[in-house]
Amino acid sequence: MYKTASSSASALLRARLFHSSLRTTLTSSSPLPSSLVNHRSFSFSSAVRSLRCSVPWWSHGVDWRSPVRLRAQIRAVAPVIKQLERKFATMGIVTISGVNLEYLGRVVFNTDGVLYPDSVVGTDSHTTMIDGLGVAGWGVGGIEAEAAMLGQPMSMVLPGVVGFKLSGKLCSGVTATDLVLTVTQMLRKHGVVGKFVEFYGNGMGELSLADRATIANMSPEYGATMGFFPVDHVTLQYLKLTGRSDETVAMIEAYLRANKMFVDYNEPQQDRVYSSYLELNLEDVEPCVSGPKRPHDRVPLKEMKVDWHSCLNNKVGFKGFAIPKEEQDKVAKFSFHGQPAELKHGSVVIAAITSCTNTSNPSVMLGAALVAKKACELGLKVRPAVLSGNRNFEGRVHPLTRANYLASPPLVVAYALAGTVDIDFDKEPIGTGKDGKSVYFKDIWPSTEEIAEVVQASVLPDMFKRTYEAITSGNPMWNQLSVPSESLYSWDPNSTYIHEPPYFKNMTMDPPGPNGVKDAYCLLNFGDSITTDHISPAGSIHKDSPAAKYLLERGVEHKDFNSYGSRRGNDEVMARGTFANIRLVNKFLSGEVGPKTIHIPTGEKLYVFDAAMRYKAAGQDTIVLAGAEYGSGSSRDWAAKGPMLLGVKAVIAKSFERIHRSNLVGMGIIPLCFKHGEDADSLGLTGHERYTIDLPSKITDIKPGQDVTVTTDSGKSFICTVRFDTEVELAYFNNGGILPYVIRNLIKQ
Repeated sequence: MYKTASSSASALLRARLFHSSLRTTLTSSSPLPSSLVNHRSFSFSSAVRSLRCSVPWWSHGVDWRSPVRLRAQIRAVAPVIKQLERKFATMGIVTISGVNLEYLGRVVFNTDGVLYPDSVVGTDSHTTMIDGLGVAGWGVGGIEAEAAMLGQPMSMVLPGVVGFKLSGKLCSGVTATDLVLTVTQMLRKHGVVGKFVEFYGNGMGELSLADRATIANMSPEYGATMGFFPVDHVTLQYLKLTGRSDETVAMIEAYLRANKMFVDYNEPQQDRVYSSYLELNLEDVEPCVSGPKRPHDRVPLKEMKVDWHSCLNNKVGFKGFAIPKEEQDKVAKFSFHGQPAELKHGSVVIAAITSCTNTSNPSVMLGAALVAKKACELGLKVRPAVLSGNRNFEGRVHPLTRANYLASPPLVVAYALAGTVDIDFDKEPIGTGKDGKSVYFKDIWPSTEEIAEVVQASVLPDMFKRTYEAITSGNPMWNQLSVPSESLYSWDPNSTYIHEPPYFKNMTMDPPGPNGVKDAYCLLNFGDSITTDHISPAGSIHKDSPAAKYLLERGVEHKDFNSYGSRRGNDEVMARGTFANIRLVNKFLSGEVGPKTIHIPTGEKLYVFDAAMRYKAAGQDTIVLAGAEYGSGSSRDWAAKGPMLLGVKAVIAKSFERIHRSNLVGMGIIPLCFKHGEDADSLGLTGHERYTIDLPSKITDIKPGQDVTVTTDSGKSFICTVRFDTEVELAYFNNGGILPYVIRNLIKQ
C-alpha cells in the first residue's frame, strides 16, 4: 500500500501561449533596473515565425529537415549533445521534476537580450510540478515528443481555464499532501481533463513554493493539463533560496510586472474571468488518505478504520473487495527474521515514501523524519512486514497488494509503526513504548511550528548551490561509457532489451488514407478508470505470460526477466506485455481478474496477446470498448504502441485522459467517445458483436470532433464523436500515425 496584476492572469496565460498577435512589450511607468535597459521585448508572433523558419531555434544552426544531410548534421551537433549528456549525467541527485524546480527553471528567459516567459513540455506526466514556480509546463506522450524532436510542432485545442480560489490557512498538523488529495478529489469531481487550472486568492500567500509544487505535480491525477500558480513574492523568495542571483530575480520581477503577469497580493485584486470556478478554504482541509485504488477517492483520517471495513464488505469495485464475513478475521502466521509474525486483512505490507510529488517538498519529508525521531525516542519499532506517492492504481506498486493508499510521508511512517490500516488513531495506541506505556498518534505527530523550525534551519541556499555546482561534471560511470561514432544505430539481433521496431516496415511515400473499420471484433470490454498501468504494466514479468515464453525461448532465465519497464526498448516483449496486468478486469471474463480475454469466433479463453495474434493472422480488425477515464495514469507511450502492434484499430470509450488520447492518435488508432449519457451497457453492447465504423474515405471529408455512426452485426447502431481534435491530428491519421507523417515530410523536404 502507499503509505501505500490588473488583467486576468488566466487570459494573459492563454494569450502568451496561443495568441499570435500578443506583443509582450516592456512598458512601465516605473523605471526599470539597469540590467533590463538593454533587453528587447519578445513578440509571440515573431516567435511563431522563427519556429517556422528553415532552421529551428533548438537546432543550433543544423538543418534537420533534409534527410540527405542528416548524418553529417548529427555529427555536427554532437558537441551540443555531449554538453547535454554532461548536464544530465548526475540527475540521480534528485528527481528530474525537482531539478526542473530548483535548477533548470528560468521563469523568464534571457536569450541575447530578448526576454520571454519560460515554458516546458516534458515526457513525464509530472512535468507539471514546474507550474508551481509560475512556469507554464505539462507532460506529453513519448510518441508526440519523438515527433517534436524531428521538428514537428505540437497542436492542441485552446483549453478552458478553471479558476481555483484559495483562502485561509492550513491548520496545524495538516500537510501539503492532505491539501493536494483534497484538491485532487474536488477537481476530479468538477471535471478538468484537457483544461488548465489556475490557483489564486489570498490563501496563496500561506502556501510555500514547495506546497504549490506538490499541488501542481498532481495535475495528472486530477486530470488537468496543468495546475498553474502565477509568480508572486513567494516565487521570488524561492528563486533566491535555490541559488538564483539577485540580479536574475530582479530581472524576472521587473519583466513580469511590466507585462502584468506578476501577482502582488499587497495590491487590490480585480476579479478574474475563468471558464468555471472552484473555491477552498484551507482551514477546512483535514488529515486524509486516498484509496484503496484511485488517487481521488479521499478518506478523512478519522474515518479510515470505518472506511476500511466498508471496503472489505462492499462488492468488488473501486471501493470494495467483497471479502466474505467469515474470512475477514483470517490470520496468517509466519516467521520473519526468526521472529513470529502475522498478517491479516489491513496489514501494512509495503510502506514507502516515493515519487516526486512528496520527495521534493522539504516540509513533509522532514515531518516524516520528526515522526520517526519521536517514535525512536519512545522505543517504537516498525512492524515485521512492512507508500507515499501519487498513484495507487491496483497492481501498480506490487501485483499482489490489492489495497493501496496514498498518504503524506509522516502518515506513511505512522502507519508503518502501527502495522495496519485497521486502526483509529484518535482512540487506539500505535504501539507500546520502552517504558511499557501505550504510545498514541498525538505523541509522535509534530506540529506545523516544529516542522517549520527544522525546515528553516536545514533548507538553506548553500545546500542548493553545493548540489548543483558540480551537476555539469558528470560521474565516472557515465563518463566512461563507450559511445559508437556511427550516425546510425547498429541493431543487435540477439539483444532481448533493444529490438528494431516495425513501425516503418513496408511504409510507402503515399499515405494509407483514413481507413475505416469493418466487421471488427472486440478484443477487450472494460469498465471505468482503465489506467496505462493496466494497458502496459511496467512491473515484473509473470512466469507464465507470453513475454516470459518469448524470453525463455531466447535463453533468458526467469531470474533475468527483469521488468517490462526495463525492456521497453524491445517491441516483441512490450507487445506481449500489452494488457498483461494481472489485475485487469475484462467484462468478457465474468468477474475473473487477469490478462486474458475471449476469442469471440471460437469462444476460447486466451492471453490477450495470443487472441490478438489469432485475429491478426485471420486478417480481422479489433477494437476495445471502455468506460470513463480510459488511459489515466502515467504518460506511457507503450499503452498506445502496444495496442497498435496487437492490431487494435479503434477504442470506443466514455472519455479519455488527455495524454493517452493523444498517444492513440499518434499511433493511428481511432479514439471515439460515446455520446453523453451513453456507454456500452446502456446501448446493450456485450462486446460479442462485430463493429463497423463508418468513416469517409477522404481525409478532407473528416472534421475534428465530428460524429460518426458505428454499426454492429446484431443490428444495433449508435453515434460516436471522433476524438481527432485538430486538423493536424487528422493529418497524422491520414498517414497512419505521427511518426510516418513526420518521416514522409522529412523525405519530401
